[in-house]
Amino acid sequence: MDTGFLQGNGIEALPQFLTSLAIGLLIGLERERNPSAKAGLRTFALVTVFGTLMAMLSSKTGSSWMLIAGLLAITGMIVAAYLNTPTEENDPGTTTVVALLLSYGLGGMIWYGLSTLAVMLAIGITALLYFKPELRGFTQRLARRDLVAVLQFSVLTFIVLPILPDQNSGPYNAFNPHQAWLMVVLISGISLAGYAALHVVGTRYGAPLLGLFGGLTSSTATTLIYAKHGKTNLAALNLAASVIVIASMVLPLRLLAVSAVVAYGTLASLIPVLGLGLLFGLVVALYNWRKMDKASELYMPETTNPAELHTAIGFGLLYVAVLLISAWMVDIAGSQGLYAVAVASGLTDVDAIVLSSLRLFNLGQLSEHQTITSIALAFLSNLAFKFGMVVFIGGRALARQVAIGFGAIAFGVLFGLFLL
Repeated sequence: MDTGFLQGNGIEALPQFLTSLAIGLLIGLERERNPSAKAGLRTFALVTVFGTLMAMLSSKTGSSWMLIAGLLAITGMIVAAYLNTPTEENDPGTTTVVALLLSYGLGGMIWYGLSTLAVMLAIGITALLYFKPELRGFTQRLARRDLVAVLQFSVLTFIVLPILPDQNSGPYNAFNPHQAWLMVVLISGISLAGYAALHVVGTRYGAPLLGLFGGLTSSTATTLIYAKHGKTNLAALNLAASVIVIASMVLPLRLLAVSAVVAYGTLASLIPVLGLGLLFGLVVALYNWRKMDKASELYMPETTNPAELHTAIGFGLLYVAVLLISAWMVDIAGSQGLYAVAVASGLTDVDAIVLSSLRLFNLGQLSEHQTITSIALAFLSNLAFKFGMVVFIGGRALARQVAIGFGAIAFGVLFGLFLL
């Protein structure tokens, strides 16, 4: 890459080097906390800047050997440091070595115009290094059943999905095997990420993250679990209510993410509707959080792995059924038929009707207004169902705590629909 460096005095290259310095300091800050690491804040910053310098010189000379020579020098330096003075913990230091090599590579990426990607990778690398205890604990707690489920999910995603026919068929030309299984992969992937994060974080970081990751996994399951916990443990009533409300607040974010992937054209109208529900609920959640007893013991929910084969297939069958029923109801009863399906389906699983509505929108069988309205009705129906669970399972005391948050979320969504 011949940048402005080749002209004038090269001061135009200063932003790249400053970005490299910031990335090195970020990763080095985490390594500085590790007493066994042979490289810390300054070393990582210098190595990242060195990577940018070697990339610049390689670009100037037109030879990649400068960049390769720098990589070999860094590798030899850090390996020699561990060989000459081993740590007291007898730590081979492979993590720090790899982190340094990655930092050098990130510095080179910045010079070649990949600054945004380099910064994103640096943040991810730092998070991976920081959460070492949680990740180690997660792998130790990983049951054989969880591992088998993840392997099944990987096979069905990367082997089965590519060979499924990608063509419309069936009634109303709505069924597409490839698209149907892609929706299963999408929902299972989001749920699996929440499931993994929930078990990595545990109760260490409090109710907000438990609600966040519980909502990603399943807001309905999280509501059921904490409704039971709030009834049996009155001391944790406020905490249980907060987790339930936060889990339901995550659902709009989840639906927006799904809509962005499946039908991006709906986002402009969907964001105000679901966004207002999220905003109103957030105000109530923050108010409740300020008056909550932070010392109360948190309860870790026991959730099933969403990547299990029977769970994925069950959702796939539900999605296809809701899709075909929705198309049929639109044909015979118009939007009123669709809205009835949305309310009924949203009671137990909001994902199926949301994906079905987005699919019919892509096929041109639903207008944008009909699609947004059906998604909103399904969300409100699911919210009402979960509140009913809280009332009958958690009791009136918990229901009073949850009612304000749920009411604020519902009001925000309805207000967004009114504006639409």
